[in-house]
Amino acid sequence: MMRKEEVRIGFIGFGNMAQAMAEGLILRKAVTADRIRACAAHWDRLCRNAEKYGIRGCRSAEETVEESDVVVVAVKPYLVEEVLRPVRDRLRGKILVSVAVNFSFDKFEEFLVPGTHHLSTLPNTPVAVGQGIILCEQKHSLTEEEFGLINELLGSVALVEVVDEAHMGIAGTLSGCGPAFAAMFIEALSDGAVLHGLPRELSYKLASQMVAGTAGLQLATGRHPGAMKDGVCSPGGTTIRGVAALERNGFRNAVISAIDAVERRQ
Repeated sequence: MMRKEEVRIGFIGFGNMAQAMAEGLILRKAVTADRIRACAAHWDRLCRNAEKYGIRGCRSAEETVEESDVVVVAVKPYLVEEVLRPVRDRLRGKILVSVAVNFSFDKFEEFLVPGTHHLSTLPNTPVAVGQGIILCEQKHSLTEEEFGLINELLGSVALVEVVDEAHMGIAGTLSGCGPAFAAMFIEALSDGAVLHGLPRELSYKLASQMVAGTAGLQLATGRHPGAMKDGVCSPGGTTIRGVAALERNGFRNAVISAIDAVERRQ
């Protein structure tokens, strides 16, 4: 089995998520830019985007597949079958990784050539800085060695978690939609600080680092978030007053409702 550094990766579709993955892989030196290929529907836009990362654009999916060992299909779910059918015979001997939302292993099995080695995943945008989450569907057709290789590649840019199909949806909502919710929290914290005179740029920096640091502390220690909150709240102190204000304004209910709204839409 080839080493991670030898792998050639090809993206079919080069939108925001594919670019985030390519950027993270290059940033973390998991793969060099010259070993990445990409194709997309709009050639001029593809060339502009590919040039930013120093990767080469391909004119077609056929060319991308031919020059890749790992093929990442990164198009909208309704386009997956359309773009892969013409190249499905060429996928033999390749590793196919999907980042299409709600496109499970069983859906791929309906139209791929029998024996194709494929894995469905759900990444989130922080993979661009090597701090993402990538969910891998438990059911896949990769060999143990192939899965080990993909896990090593993806693990360089993200926390990789294997999830059963029944929970891919909600896990994807939490990790995929969560960055938007977290960004809103950072913005709101910044607004509150600016209201009291802190410069905007500094407020964003402090709010973002605080969120990153708190998350890092929880991951490192495994402490219950409630216990972490309690550790900052002195009796009658300033922090508990802020916590009480958040509770009065339905902070936790708003967050739970946001997750619920996404799930009900699905």
